[in-house]
Amino acid sequence: NSRGAASLLKDSISFTDVSAAGLFEGHDLLRRGFTSVKNELLPSHPLELTEKNFQLNQDKTNFSTLRNIQGIHAPLKLQMEFRAVKQVQRLPFLHSSNMAMDILRGNDECIGFEDILNDPSQSEVMGEPHMMMEHKLGLL
Repeated sequence: NSRGAASLLKDSISFTDVSAAGLFEGHDLLRRGFTSVKNELLPSHPLELTEKNFQLNQDKTNFSTLRNIQGIHAPLKLQMEFRAVKQVQRLPFLHSSNMAMDILRGNDECIGFEDILNDPSQSEVMGEPHMMMEHKLGLL
């Protein structure tokens, strides 16, 4: 009976579960791009993630404290000012001190590691201005 065999086959195999490559499907380079070992590595120390997200965590804490003290308008206004300051940029080959961002965060009166050891005049990497601008505009 051909009708019985077709119904058994239809009930036993789900066509949505089977992909084109089957169970041994590899990495699809066209859809997902190149794999990067750096993205798959776990942090080498438990504090590495905390240090990497320090500024974000500090901003969240400051916003929640500001909201509890002054209300919802204060952190919203500060976030709007952060976005406005981030949109203003210099040309890619010119160093920016981000003074406006430091003032908003309250770091303008603090001397930190980056203030002493992040001097752009001592940088070993200086690109050609025309090439850097073309790269930023997507012409290269």
